[in-house]
Amino acid sequence: MNTRDEYWMQKALQQAEAAKRAGEVPVGAVLVHEDELIAEGYNCPISTHDPSAHAEMVVLRKAAQVFHNYRLLNTTLYVTLEPCMMCAGAMVHARIKRLVYGASDPRTGVLASQAKFLDQGFLNHRIEYKGNLLADACGGLLTDFFRNKR
Repeated sequence: MNTRDEYWMQKALQQAEAAKRAGEVPVGAVLVHEDELIAEGYNCPISTHDPSAHAEMVVLRKAAQVFHNYRLLNTTLYVTLEPCMMCAGAMVHARIKRLVYGASDPRTGVLASQAKFLDQGFLNHRIEYKGNLLADACGGLLTDFFRNKR
């Protein structure tokens, strides 16, 4: 990890804060190409009535519109929570180059917590990935959110 990774993860954390203010589970994401912000977003399945509106999916959709292509080559996705199966699969299809995530998700995370999905030999695209960047800040947002819900 480097200082640029920390910079972009801070931007993803800002999106997670926006999700929290909107009453959504506080997960945020940003997609970067050549150190330029392409798209940003946060979880919004509640407000959009869309079960697929995870932060990663929102960002992938926005970025595809920017690039006019569903393949998001040579991009890095920063997300505050370890991705689920749906989001990890979409990242493979989008051909992102690199993924950096914050907090681990022991329940549904599929990169390290529940599975090693991106390491499966059957996938036709490999994504470089690293986790636990600013994990305390990312996880703390989620912990506080759910503590206040209960």
